[in-house]
Amino acid sequence: MKKILSKINHWVLILLCLFCCFHTWAQETPSKDDPGNKLTTELLKIYKKKQFNGFGVAVVNDQGVLYAKGFGYSNKALESPYTNQTLQNIGSISKTVIGIALLKAQEQGKLDLDDAINDYLPFEINNPYSPSKKITIRNLATHTSSITDTEFYDKKAYVLANAQDGNLPILQQQAEVFQHPEHQETIESLVRKLLTLDGDWYATNNFLNQLPGSRYEYSNIGAALAAYILEQATETAYDKYTIKNVFKPLNMKATGWRFDQIDMEQHSVIYANVKDPLPYYSLVTYPDGGLLTNVEDLSKYLVELINAQNGAGTLLHKDSYKELFTPQLTASHLPQRDTSNPLDDEYNSGIFMGFTPSNLIGHTGSDPGISTYMFFNPQTKLGRILFLNTSLNTKDGVKQYLSIGKALDKYEKSTMDN
Repeated sequence: MKKILSKINHWVLILLCLFCCFHTWAQETPSKDDPGNKLTTELLKIYKKKQFNGFGVAVVNDQGVLYAKGFGYSNKALESPYTNQTLQNIGSISKTVIGIALLKAQEQGKLDLDDAINDYLPFEINNPYSPSKKITIRNLATHTSSITDTEFYDKKAYVLANAQDGNLPILQQQAEVFQHPEHQETIESLVRKLLTLDGDWYATNNFLNQLPGSRYEYSNIGAALAAYILEQATETAYDKYTIKNVFKPLNMKATGWRFDQIDMEQHSVIYANVKDPLPYYSLVTYPDGGLLTNVEDLSKYLVELINAQNGAGTLLHKDSYKELFTPQLTASHLPQRDTSNPLDDEYNSGIFMGFTPSNLIGHTGSDPGISTYMFFNPQTKLGRILFLNTSLNTKDGVKQYLSIGKALDKYEKSTMDN
């Protein structure tokens, strides 16, 4: 879900330096000549290094899925295989759905991206350093709202699914605090307490000392606020709105935002490391990182994005998709961006859509027990998806992760050669 985890973890930053993807649990004996079987063989060798309990990958193009598999276990104790249908939360890739939802609502005449957020809120949010400068929905969607996460995000966003569940020593090693279910906030209560003048946790450092619209600052709270504004504008709960306007049209039947919206028998156990499982948790700010899906469903979504970038999308009008995929920022918005990292998805931003210096489009995700990404190349019309159900926090883990990327590079080249 968050870039915060990626920034805290040095090795995850290194990880973002390659555009990688993954493949699945396969038990057949591959032939030597087929590119897919070659990839399976290589990925099986990598899995046997035992740095991840389970992972899934897909490679797609504008026509559909070229390769999709899962490796390892969704439940190590039960030896349940990780497959294309294995569900897990996917972190901040979820934010790309907010972008599509906002543009859909704009098409419906419910809002305009350049409207002030206070036009839709039952309370006021202003940057205390520039209270007369309005914050717009577009500012939220491009992470230029001047709203920052601070430590309260880590302390308040994560909620245990079951109060009796929890490996406390392992939880204490995570970067976040897991809330008791009885203490769970709503998106509205969280943003009120953090961002309104009379809020319990209000502080000026919840905002940058910069004009709204002038500086990029990745903000999970800002993303959740955008989803809340959509709810106010459409008078529809965000989960219901996106299921109706995104997931159902794409036949993403397994996907949902809450445990009661998915088949929990297909949900992977997630792991702090290869030995220690984490309890199930949800996110108060679920639109910014709580999407529950599998490789099979997200592949349908990625195929739609590839086609949409080429003018053939089905969810939005062409003009809306053009706006989604138009870089919104300049170098002045990102004075400290890492131009040396060809796969930094914070190099530029569309409408909750990341762009890298190497012109890839998509998003990464990271939360306790998971690491994910979804990218496509608009020139080759090839896209890749990766799900890990194990926290990526060791040097050896990063090494094997990068090895998977190299294997996928070979596979992608073979598809282009053919």
